[in-house]
Amino acid sequence: MSSYIHMENVIKEINGNIILDNINLSLDKGKIYGIKGKNGSGKTMLFKAICGFIKTEGTITVGGRPVGMDGSYAKNVGVLLENPGFLHSYSGFKNLKYLAEINNKIDDKQIKDTMIALGLNPEEKKPFKKYSLGMKQKLGIVQAVMENPEVIILDEPINALDEDSVKKVNNIIRELKSQNKLVLISNHNTEELENICDEIYTIDNGKICNKKLVRGILNENEA
Repeated sequence: MSSYIHMENVIKEINGNIILDNINLSLDKGKIYGIKGKNGSGKTMLFKAICGFIKTEGTITVGGRPVGMDGSYAKNVGVLLENPGFLHSYSGFKNLKYLAEINNKIDDKQIKDTMIALGLNPEEKKPFKKYSLGMKQKLGIVQAVMENPEVIILDEPINALDEDSVKKVNNIIRELKSQNKLVLISNHNTEELENICDEIYTIDNGKICNKKLVRGILNENEA
C-alpha cells in the first residue's frame, strides 16, 4: 500500500532563494510525525506545500491525489498554520460554527465537545479579539481537528499553552493516531516531539537532513 502523503523531489524557490530543497518524504496513516527546525528552516513552507497552498516543482500526493497543481488543494486535511483567520468580533464557538457550515460535516455538539476537550468554554460570549494568546491557539487547534480529517497538520501547536493545555493537546493527538489518522507537528523542542511522535524529521535550510525513529528500532541519519 502506498503512503498517504508522498513527496518526490519537491523544490520551492522564491526570488532565487531555495526554500524547499529536493524534499522526499513518504508518510503513513496511523502515525505521528514531528518536523523539527529553527525559524526560517522551511517547516511552515513544507506544510503549505502538503496542503497545496503553494506551487512547487516535483510531485506531491495526499491520499493518492496530486496537490499544488492547477490550484488543487489537499482533501480532508485539518491545518493550523500561523495566524488563523478568525473573525475578531465573533466568539470562539461562533467562529467555529461559521467555518463548520462550509462543509456541513459536523453539528453544534461536536464543535462544543472538541472545544471542551481542549479547555475552551463554548458558551463564552467574549469575542475572539479579547482572547488570550493561549485561547487563540487552542481555538486554532479545535478548528484543525473538529471535522475529523484524515490528515492533521499542526504548526507549533503548543506555543503559548500552559502545561495542562499541552497535556490536553497531546491526548487529542494520541486519540487521532488511534483512529488511524496521520498527524504532522512542528516544534522547536526535541523533548516535546519525542514525547508524542513516532518519527521526527529535522529540516535545515529547506532540506531534510535527519530522520529519527522515536518508536522504532533505529535512528537513521540521512545527511
